[in-house]
Amino acid sequence: MGIDNIRIFSGSSNPVLAEKICQQLGLPLGVIKLSKFKSGELYCLYMESIRNNDVFLVQTFSHPINDHFVELLVMIDAAKRASARTINLVIPYYGYSRQERKSAPREPLSAKMVADVLTTVGADRVITIDLHAPAIQGFFNIPVDHLTALDLISDYIRRKNIYNPIIVSPDAGRATTAERLASNLDSPFAIMIKKRPKHNESVITHIIGEVEGRTPIIIEDMIDTGTTIVNVVEGLKERGAEDAFVCATHPIFSPPALERLDHPNIKEVVVTDSIAIPDNHPERFKVISMAPLLSDAIRIIAEGGSISTLFKYGGV
Repeated sequence: MGIDNIRIFSGSSNPVLAEKICQQLGLPLGVIKLSKFKSGELYCLYMESIRNNDVFLVQTFSHPINDHFVELLVMIDAAKRASARTINLVIPYYGYSRQERKSAPREPLSAKMVADVLTTVGADRVITIDLHAPAIQGFFNIPVDHLTALDLISDYIRRKNIYNPIIVSPDAGRATTAERLASNLDSPFAIMIKKRPKHNESVITHIIGEVEGRTPIIIEDMIDTGTTIVNVVEGLKERGAEDAFVCATHPIFSPPALERLDHPNIKEVVVTDSIAIPDNHPERFKVISMAPLLSDAIRIIAEGGSISTLFKYGGV
């Protein structure tokens, strides 16, 4: 595989990110026709030859996630039947990742099912960012390059010179990430203990760590409805903390998240463009592009080398 032999195509989920990746690599974005029949069935047609090329398909699993998932499957199948040499998936946000284990009888392992389907249809490699559970890599029997936005977020926060910061994990599951960010920034960290009465709802019960008088930097892998984040911010405020910075890789932002996060006790919401968000987002929202990191990963895969060189502070 060489950089001159790759072709990059975008699904309909985040074409702006795909275009930025191509600009970083000095390559044109491939031309593909994507459409939908009246019945809702999806159609794709590559408008250029991809025979014996190494194809990279950029598709994030944003809303409507099921359409984008099936669209990617159709793109993989078309590429395989067009004699692409390899089919590499760039999936910045891997959907269904919150269903990576069974917490009740008779539940699906949807994250494993998605991995099985992608592999069966014809994917040869997956590049993704900040999986909800790193163990999802093991659901695949093909190479998975698991990147992280934590280095970029760390650098951004460091430049802010935040006074008296404390890194906050919204739950025990994010504790390792919070500890890494705290180590990067040489700051203390705290953990919130919460319970979930149902999906997209949470109640803060305890805080481990001293937050009074400190500026919280809340770190998450994703923000969906924003309910948990607002509960965390308000819980910290009740315990004497200053207004918070909120950081997350994946801005899912299911309504009314944008309005909910435009909160008086939130100074900034720092996210990446792994999922496209509206241009008219509130001013307190700051977006970091993942295009340079993804383009570097594609270049390393094409030319050979170690993905670990992309991790400034250590891998995921």
